[in-house]
Amino acid sequence: MLSIKVLGPGCENCKKVEALARKVVNALSIDVQNVKITEYADIMQYKILSTPGLVVNEKVVCAGRIPNETEVTNWLVNALEE
Repeated sequence: MLSIKVLGPGCENCKKVEALARKVVNALSIDVQNVKITEYADIMQYKILSTPGLVVNEKVVCAGRIPNETEVTNWLVNALEE
């Protein structure tokens, strides 16, 4: 099962990244564990400079921007193949 984490305090951009990840997960019909990390100390463990951040299977795939749907799809498909 894939693990997807959205890093951020809950701002609009963080919500957009979370919604996009959910959309791609639904489109791919895969089982994932979704986690929201909102505490600053917990976010800093991933060594990102700005939020929102997206982590797939403990690997930071995006930080400081909103990825597009194709990027998220590619990250999830690649994680499934690993």
